[in-house]
Amino acid sequence: MSENASQSRDGHSSGHAHGGSKAALAVGAIGIVFGDIGTSPLYAFRETFAGTAEVAIDRMHVLGVVSLIFWSMLLVVAIQYVTILMRADNKGQGGSLALVALLSRHIGKSSYGWLVVLLGVFATSLFYGDSMITPAISVLSAVEGLTVVDPGFQQYVIPIALGLLVFLFMLQARGTAKVGALFAPVMIVYFTVIALLGGWQILNHPDILWALNPYYAVMFFVTDGVVAFLALGAVVLAVTGSEALYSDMGHFGRGPMRLSWFGFVMPCLLLNYFGQGAMIASLPPEEAAIVVQNPFFLLASEEWRLPLVFLATVATFIASQAVISGAFSITHQAVQMGFMPRLSILHTSETEGGQIYIPVVNWALMVAVIILVLTFQNSSSLASAYGIAVTGAVTIDTLLMAVLLVGVWKWKWWCATPVVLLFLIVDGAYFAANLTKVPDGGWFPLVVGLIAFTLLTTWARGRKLMRERMSEHALPMEIFAKSAKNSALRVPGTAIFMASSTAGVPSALLHNIKHNKVLHERVVILTIDIQDVPYIDPDERCEYTDMGDGFYRAVLRYGFMEDTNVPEGLKGMGQYCGGQFDMMHTSFFLSRQTLLASDKPGMPIWREKIFAWMLRNSASAMDFFSLPTNRVVELGSQVEI
Repeated sequence: MSENASQSRDGHSSGHAHGGSKAALAVGAIGIVFGDIGTSPLYAFRETFAGTAEVAIDRMHVLGVVSLIFWSMLLVVAIQYVTILMRADNKGQGGSLALVALLSRHIGKSSYGWLVVLLGVFATSLFYGDSMITPAISVLSAVEGLTVVDPGFQQYVIPIALGLLVFLFMLQARGTAKVGALFAPVMIVYFTVIALLGGWQILNHPDILWALNPYYAVMFFVTDGVVAFLALGAVVLAVTGSEALYSDMGHFGRGPMRLSWFGFVMPCLLLNYFGQGAMIASLPPEEAAIVVQNPFFLLASEEWRLPLVFLATVATFIASQAVISGAFSITHQAVQMGFMPRLSILHTSETEGGQIYIPVVNWALMVAVIILVLTFQNSSSLASAYGIAVTGAVTIDTLLMAVLLVGVWKWKWWCATPVVLLFLIVDGAYFAANLTKVPDGGWFPLVVGLIAFTLLTTWARGRKLMRERMSEHALPMEIFAKSAKNSALRVPGTAIFMASSTAGVPSALLHNIKHNKVLHERVVILTIDIQDVPYIDPDERCEYTDMGDGFYRAVLRYGFMEDTNVPEGLKGMGQYCGGQFDMMHTSFFLSRQTLLASDKPGMPIWREKIFAWMLRNSASAMDFFSLPTNRVVELGSQVEI
């Protein structure tokens, strides 16, 4: 590495390779990624008929609903996400924030770059509402299967569900590496069982295969316009988890995930949905009205229903685990990209960097899930709250996809427009149908999303203002170095001053020389630069400038999926900054800002107070940067924003 080494800024770093064969990764993806969408058959078909839409239970309507589920899964999941959006990876990583980072790198300075960022942040905010509802509705719907075995179990459903959910959140701190090894075999058994149950019904009643024809979906709308529109709010439950597939792409890669989806998961799900439809369509109206209240468990004969309940409960447990892990992952990304304050992030695996645990997120989700279960009481009521967060995020992803096609992939507008319009019509119809459920519980994920969006944008705006205010009064480092070298006593050792900006003198350095009137023999001004790519090539990690007289300015670069372990990063920089860093003779100086009210605030007072609260409660920089606890000195300063 040469002096003043310039680093690659376009994000074309090597990233992290996926180990293992494609088949092995595909099997792993079945256990980790597809649990959310895989447990949808427990309630999606049921809610279409037993929900608020009041769809008539006859052959024509059953064919219409099953046709809608089939074409929704094909268009939204298989084509939009698995085929198109999975090509839009940011060095292997997917999800709304990764997509925003990818788009910002190409169109960030355009007139609409800010809108792309806001859309991505709002889609991320909606995910938190989804991550609260998914464990509640999944586990509740599985435990409710006990009432199919014996109606007397009704009084135990909520206590059992709450016990399982509390146990699930308590498990997070221990990590999921060991439990995760069981995920794939269990989910493979689960998908195989639901496919066999559905396939048996299809063999007995093959007429249901007419639902493959979109004619029946169209006729559903022609004959029952309003009812069919309202039914979309329940049909969309069959594709919940599609956004999660995109977000989890970085764990397994697009190839293995596509193999899992098209080769195993999608066929199993469709067999089960068609099987539920075949069973309902074959029954007399009076009997069908009873069976449709819980068709998933009634696919099994009486002696196999209790084992099916246990299997479904374990599957929903795994699905909930995946969503919670997703909340940890997306929070970590938001922290690294500057949308959240520093949080305490613990690693639960010595070998897998992606396995993390964030206590504040875990306990907040647990409290929210418990409140949801106690408030809504059953999965049917929760279904009203479910869906709007998912459809909102999917609709936003469609808008971002439009920017991707034209701004990044350079499609001609006459090619991109029909594709975008198709998905906007489909996704927009689902979102509009779910808006009708706002009074019945759909308000919950919207409120959660709005709160999360306010916090994310307030932190990003406040952080930007604070840096601007600090840079306004910053003294150029070159001038400081020349004036300080002869006016302060030099003492043995190394002092590293953490700085948020690569220009000017950190306030901690000014306060140190003002009060202590000493300088260490080696002074390093260190800035941590989080890039808009998931991982940084180790060879491009460091940049430094030798300013003479023992002063150095250095930059450590990290991707938004990496941990900012400063002592580890310094090992690769020591040879360029006056020798290796001995932690026993190195002191780290940190600045801690206190906000003051300004006569001309850069944002409303209420947001300023929120930002100040977030700043006070953010995790210590010492923990966030993995600094040795006995080598850190914090110096305070006051800033107006």
